[in-house]
Amino acid sequence: MLSEEDDVDIHALKRQGMTISEIARRTDHDRKTIRAYLARQAAPGQRKRATSDLFDKFIAYVTARLTEDPHLWAVTLLDELRPLGFTGSYPTLTRQVRDRGLRPTCTACAHVTKRPNAIIEHPPGEETQFDWVELPDAPIGWVFPTKRAYVLVGSLAHSGVWRAVISPSMDQPHLLAAMTVLLGLLGGVTKTWRFDRMSTVLKAGTSDLTPMFAAFSKHHAVSVVACRPRSGNRKGVVEKNNHTAAQRWWRNLADELTPEQAQHSLTTFASSQDGRRREGRDGSTTAAVMFAAERLAPLPPTLFPVVVTEERTATRQALIDWRGNRYSVPPELAATKVVVYQRLGAATIDIATISGIVLARHQIAEPGLGVTIRDSGHVTALEAIALASAPPGRPHRKKERIPPGTGARTAAAELAGTPAPITTVINLAAYEQAAKNRNTLQ
Repeated sequence: MLSEEDDVDIHALKRQGMTISEIARRTDHDRKTIRAYLARQAAPGQRKRATSDLFDKFIAYVTARLTEDPHLWAVTLLDELRPLGFTGSYPTLTRQVRDRGLRPTCTACAHVTKRPNAIIEHPPGEETQFDWVELPDAPIGWVFPTKRAYVLVGSLAHSGVWRAVISPSMDQPHLLAAMTVLLGLLGGVTKTWRFDRMSTVLKAGTSDLTPMFAAFSKHHAVSVVACRPRSGNRKGVVEKNNHTAAQRWWRNLADELTPEQAQHSLTTFASSQDGRRREGRDGSTTAAVMFAAERLAPLPPTLFPVVVTEERTATRQALIDWRGNRYSVPPELAATKVVVYQRLGAATIDIATISGIVLARHQIAEPGLGVTIRDSGHVTALEAIALASAPPGRPHRKKERIPPGTGARTAAAELAGTPAPITTVINLAAYEQAAKNRNTLQ
């Protein structure tokens, strides 16, 4: 295909008396191409398409398949057309489907993405929206059971002020623990909480709360509202904040940060969003100004009793990592998996075997200090085991000369069928005594 500029050039060269071969050499194009454009058989800027008549006999099949499945991949459709005699390429198929408008609009999906949405009023202090954000590729240094991190985002529906908490899991104990921290960051409790239809909040296939979450919401004196299926727009405030956290905070998070440092970074970033402009009833205002109008109830004086459980692998020094610090375990658990239990708000942690036998209890330090807390009994037992298992004598050097000994020479003689070499065993004590006697006689 020649551009408009190339087409002008070849016509100018032709008017100067050059032959087609000379024009082709000068412009670095094929002679047939030059001849076609000079004869007006091809238009500049337009690629010559293969005749579409060959596709006509496949229109009925393609139309039927795309009506049955509007999301059918074109490459899958190409696989189906090959046995039917279609010889065109993948771009040819997609171009024919696009130019002929053969792929219909999926009404079920259009109902979700293109339907009109009403403006939902959120009075001050009325609703807090919660949602999990699953973030891939967590830093290697984080002691999480998977390569993913989970962030629970809580947003006040009226002002849009939001905070978030990093968690290693989305199970129910971690949800309740993250919500407890989150409510403290927000500074209070609204009248209702809104969720997706999470299995940790609702019983599967029903609209009933799970027993544990029902007790948790009763402890905070709030009502729980679950969005209807396929009605995520009911919590659009938190959905937008989820997107902000993922794209503006997570994408450039440094690898060397610990989970505690990352949590501080996330809280700082969320606080910086309080100054963003929002459309209020009295014109354009900020989230912080609208937050001043929120009427939040105070948090309960006591924490809800929930126990967070996580697995850890003890090091060879019989230590486990927990919330940015290290705690000792009995030496027999070194390099094995253990289970750590912590009651929400408690000052201690329990470390147990996989079968649930508690073997250690420690007073916890402030998260993220990087301190090591050892039990004196663990230290003594670890030293005793390390000394007992130490090999006797010095280790061999790489180039040390160790010739075959008596046992090896005897075995070699037996294999060769020759008498065993005669070895003389000297009693060193008797030899020394005889030497002393000779000296005395002299």
